[in-house]
Amino acid sequence: MNNAHWFLFIGGLLLFMGLTSWTWRRLPITTAIIYLAVGLTVGPTFLNLFHFNPLRQSALLEVLTEVAVLISLFSAGVKMPVPVTFSRWRTPVLLASASMMVTVGLVAAFSYFVLRLPLGASILLGAIVSPTDPVLATDVQSRRPGDPDRLRFTLTCEAGMNDGSAFPFVVLGMGLLGLHEIGNLGLRWALVDVVWATSAGILIGVAAGVGLGRLGCLLRKKYQHGLLDDFLSLGLIGIVYGLSVLFNAWGFLAVFFAAVALRQTEFKFARADELAADSPSLIKDPESAANHDSEPLPLVSTGSLIFNEHLERLSEVVLILLIGGTLFVNSWSWRSVGLALFLFFVARPVSVLVGLAAARTTWRMRGLAGWFGVRGIGSLYYLMYAIERGLPDDLALELIHLTLIVVALSILLHGLTVKPLMANFWRRNI
Repeated sequence: MNNAHWFLFIGGLLLFMGLTSWTWRRLPITTAIIYLAVGLTVGPTFLNLFHFNPLRQSALLEVLTEVAVLISLFSAGVKMPVPVTFSRWRTPVLLASASMMVTVGLVAAFSYFVLRLPLGASILLGAIVSPTDPVLATDVQSRRPGDPDRLRFTLTCEAGMNDGSAFPFVVLGMGLLGLHEIGNLGLRWALVDVVWATSAGILIGVAAGVGLGRLGCLLRKKYQHGLLDDFLSLGLIGIVYGLSVLFNAWGFLAVFFAAVALRQTEFKFARADELAADSPSLIKDPESAANHDSEPLPLVSTGSLIFNEHLERLSEVVLILLIGGTLFVNSWSWRSVGLALFLFFVARPVSVLVGLAAARTTWRMRGLAGWFGVRGIGSLYYLMYAIERGLPDDLALELIHLTLIVVALSILLHGLTVKPLMANFWRRNI
């Protein structure tokens, strides 16, 4: 396919999806299944009109997946309800920490004893496929800022955090393969890649989010400045992620918590503004009271959300098409399918039950959380990250085949079940 064919193909697909979007909303499948089917059709599985080689194009795919995950993490962060409370965040924190470790351990054991991979590669593979995805899981995530649905909040918050909590295990696996320094007995890994990188990422994100939230509200409220919310959100993502890379912190965690902090800060300012409007006597400055605008204070977090979700949707189209364009018929080996089924039907449910053993959640909610562990773009990023840092070609090819089938089956299985199961869950909770 030449450039003209690609323009016609992508343009036709976007026009088709745009004109028939109302139909897809009514069908019990997700749009990700449509994109995957199109990719498989034009790729080497059927028509073989194009083939995307992730091993040769690992640098490009790393950047594409990195950007897609960052935008999705920011969108997830600004949807978090206000205020942050321990009781509300306890469940997703347990899923992103305890359940994450259990999943990595179970997948690593399966890869080591069943697939006969080296120990380092087994841990690396476990870390690659363990985090749930913020890009492809939009149908089970919060729809808007402050969405009151408990299950949606839990899955959204978990996806926002576990992309960062998986990174220490990625570098641990790379370290056991000789691609990363982990120190004697893993001491450097524990102190630098776990404690420092995690805490620094959260601190950078919170500080930047609070700072932008305060500055934006000040400029809008006191000086009546108009702001470009879309640019501010992308600028915040870039600054936070860049600082995280410079200081060896986990940038995915930083971006998510930057969005959370931005939303929390802006909400506090907006709430204070509403109280002042309802009670003018609370405003000490008479001139400020006279000029006080009764209109709600615009927020960067909500103003930029639609733009970021459009970028997220476009990245979903491109990356799923590329996934379909990488797969051959023989890619669906028993090793790949067996790993995916073990992950979906054993590792994920067991990890959720273990992680939430002490949490006050219903069994129905645990069951749905155990099933809707959607895997996707984040897993591809971790894999490309390892390949770009020296993963041997033979091992890289093995992990590519395993990871791509996990993602493809996740798109199919979760995409076919998300709408019926979620609709049933809501009906029983009305």
